Amino acid sequence: MISKIVAFHRDEDGPTTVEYAIMLAMILGVCILSVQALSDKTRDSFDQSAAAIDAAL
Repeated sequence: MISKIVAFHRDEDGPTTVEYAIMLAMILGVCILSVQALSDKTRDSFDQSAAAIDAAL
């Protein structure tokens, strides 16, 4: 019984999996926020271009 407890304590597969899952979630969060920020900037740029074209016509 003690050897099983020691083996379970030394096994690092579970914590490693959790660490990778947390890193993946953080990376996905950063990617989603980056795409959202870039889409907002792109929309603003197109709106400014459209307004400039309308003003020129």
